[in-house]
Amino acid sequence: MTMSVPTAVTSVSTAAEIRVGMVGLDTSHATAFTKLMNDSTAKGYTPGTKVVAAVKGGSRDIPSSWDRVEGYTQELIQTYGVEMVPTVEELCRKVDAVMIESVDGRPHLEQARPAFQAGKKLFIDKPLAGSLRDAIEIYRLGKRTRVPWFTSSSYRFYLSMADVRKANIGAIRSAISYGPSHKEPHHPDFYWYGIHPAEALYTILGRGCEVVTRSATEETDVVTGTWSEGRTGVLVGLRTGATPHKVIVFGRQGVAEQKGSGDYAPLVAEIVKFFQTGVPPIPPEETIELMAFMEAADESKRQGGRPVKMEDVLRQHGWRFDAE
Repeated sequence: MTMSVPTAVTSVSTAAEIRVGMVGLDTSHATAFTKLMNDSTAKGYTPGTKVVAAVKGGSRDIPSSWDRVEGYTQELIQTYGVEMVPTVEELCRKVDAVMIESVDGRPHLEQARPAFQAGKKLFIDKPLAGSLRDAIEIYRLGKRTRVPWFTSSSYRFYLSMADVRKANIGAIRSAISYGPSHKEPHHPDFYWYGIHPAEALYTILGRGCEVVTRSATEETDVVTGTWSEGRTGVLVGLRTGATPHKVIVFGRQGVAEQKGSGDYAPLVAEIVKFFQTGVPPIPPEETIELMAFMEAADESKRQGGRPVKMEDVLRQHGWRFDAE
């Protein structure tokens, strides 16, 4: 992302603009997404929303969180005229929709509660939560309040990913997704960065994973999932040396490979569209399954690489199949 022009921009909303509030200024997404919403000269700018207020956030036990908050805060204030407020409750009184950007997934549930209670459409950046149990509670809050929400990695909407999905290779039988998978000790192994290649795998295969098996070393993880109808998916998480990312898709009539990378603009365009329509681009049930897939990979590792049933993992973390 290119930097914004270094002059202050006063935030003036028109009747058509949706006022957006941001929670958590400890990630580059906070400034990058604001640029794409507020700066009409930015490449990839999507009109229709404007970030007008924010809550700083930050986690003291994650250095990559607390040591970045002030810098991003000052950029939002000085470049975009964003107002800082002390609480999510106060934020909700000033905006039409909320984006939770905290890099730490653990506070997301509590940050989301006031937004759900206030009826604000909600985008929650990755990871959705710091645990599968919290992710399920977010799902329940959305159902209970009837407030639409979604979460997504930017990988899902890369133009290069869209090209793979359009490839004429017949019915998809298998896919391989590899990419960076650096860990953070307060989160399940794949929730921190491996969520990107994991979500790329789900972008291709969708729901239906039944069994997960993981092989783990210090440098690399290989997670194999067996989907319904005999489909298979393989996630390769890379932590040392080169950590590129790519999806390879195997169809009945051919093979397609992702070419190149992408940027944040398509995801931001989806967020803006969601705030305008209230229709999430990803079903919440798919998100819960994705989170369970990554948790099942951890459980397989704990069991020495044994296959783990997704149904068992979901039940263990509070999912009620007869009630959800």
